Amino acid sequence: MTDVPIQDLRPLLAVLVSFVAAFFVVASYRSPNVREGWTIAAAFAKFGIVASMLPAVLDGAVFEWSLGAFLPGGIEFVLRADALGMLFAFLASGLWIVTSFYSIGYMRGNDETNQTRYFAAFAVSLSATMGIAFAGNLVTIFVFYELLSIATYPLVAHDETDEARSAGRKYLAYTMFGGGVFVLAGTALVYLIAGNVSFTAGGIEELANADPGLAMLAFFLLAVGFGVKAGIMPLHQWLPEAMVAPTPVSG
Repeated sequence: MTDVPIQDLRPLLAVLVSFVAAFFVVASYRSPNVREGWTIAAAFAKFGIVASMLPAVLDGAVFEWSLGAFLPGGIEFVLRADALGMLFAFLASGLWIVTSFYSIGYMRGNDETNQTRYFAAFAVSLSATMGIAFAGNLVTIFVFYELLSIATYPLVAHDETDEARSAGRKYLAYTMFGGGVFVLAGTALVYLIAGNVSFTAGGIEELANADPGLAMLAFFLLAVGFGVKAGIMPLHQWLPEAMVAPTPVSG
């Protein structure tokens, strides 16, 4: 077991593999077999990258990749594969394999339109999901949550009916312009009162000495913001309408 994170590219690669695959999916739009081959290959590659870190993480290791400070105050864009992050990453990457095969059968079986757009948006969504799982601080998770909102909009509005477009607009209004604003405000407030937004065991220590009223306000902003994005009742009004999306999206 180590207390020092291991500097490693694999958390970044787990994020990038399906993002890169999205470009190959779009480039292969004339050949559905090749396009969907990229989808399957990326799914297995992502799962393999995540699984390769699992034994060491179970032994207490933490894998980390950082772009370095990109905001004032030394705030880093950092990905960290720890035990909790691996739980979500392993689950999501494993499910993507199953859902990719199901998507192919569903989209072809129903002769759906805009299949290339669907598979590309689906791939970018999984990149954002990996980023959320491995985010090392509030700023990084905010960036990936907003990317997830953007990437999943074409999936919600896929059918291009009035109902689907309405559901897509509501989805963006709630998750990006509603929940996103609350998360950003909460993150800014945490940094203002604690000078730190990194995820650490036991929480951000500096908050213990902060003004209780401001700390509670930061908690409220973040709880509401992430609650909207997670579709937690009573902040879930966008979720039932978003089910107009193709069935694999829900999967």
